[in-house]
Amino acid sequence: MGEPERGALPVVIATWGPNLKANAAAWEVLSKGGYALDAVEAGVRIPEADPLDTSVGYGGFPDRDGNVTLDACIMDEKGMAGSVSFLQHIMHPISVARLVMEKTPHVMLVGDGALKFALEQGFKKENLLTDVAKKAWEEWKVESKYKPIINVERHDTIGMVAIDTQSRIAGACTTSGAAFKMNGRVGDSPIIGAGMFVDNEVGGAASTGLGEMVLRTLGSFLVVEEMRRGAHPQKAVETAVKRIIRKYPKQCEEAQVGFIAVDKKGRHGGYAIQKGFNYVLYQRGKNEVFEAGYKLIPGK
Repeated sequence: MGEPERGALPVVIATWGPNLKANAAAWEVLSKGGYALDAVEAGVRIPEADPLDTSVGYGGFPDRDGNVTLDACIMDEKGMAGSVSFLQHIMHPISVARLVMEKTPHVMLVGDGALKFALEQGFKKENLLTDVAKKAWEEWKVESKYKPIINVERHDTIGMVAIDTQSRIAGACTTSGAAFKMNGRVGDSPIIGAGMFVDNEVGGAASTGLGEMVLRTLGSFLVVEEMRRGAHPQKAVETAVKRIIRKYPKQCEEAQVGFIAVDKKGRHGGYAIQKGFNYVLYQRGKNEVFEAGYKLIPGK
């Protein structure tokens, strides 16, 4: 994690190795001198439309009542933000969140109100429950046991932060939430400061994993504030993870939370509670997967 050479911008970072394609879509915007906000929106729309991604958008596993409910947020270099939560039937919640930011006086719209707004803006109502997700839900109903599984297939919520050639920072986060959650449950992903936070003076951060743990600590905001105090992004994400473990040691034995971060210099970091979290970084023309460090060793 050494100091980056000159020309380290633009840069885009995202949670989870399978999101190389999402990073590539963001880089396509950035490499042409494009806007960081356009880049993160374009990037996270990739998994939102992927029926094989069971934790984001179309194909996401439903709640325990069989409903696919989506959460997303987006934030620009000016500190403006938009968010949607408990949104159903719309494939690209991140794009709805951006319009909440740009076309309303609000930050967050939820449920039926978010759906009504999306339809008014021209989005199409669609069935997001795929056959694969429906089958998984029906199998789950046999025992109806709710227990989030760490690092399922090594992907989860996508959080993304980008810095463009003009040093503008933007972030995005989107998810279908915890599989088989209670109807109405909202995690950290649509909450500014929890699932994602950026500050153009400092840098940005995003989270993944069990949202309740991040909500209780406003983890992404904490990471950015640590960088503001001069911490390297790697040290900043380590601080956030260690705080969660210190406050909730017992719960952390069976939970995963991971953070990514990038600062204005283009330096980056990633860290998690448990082994198995990785992230993708596109910088200096290379789109690479990094294995994140971790703190907790189960059973010790």
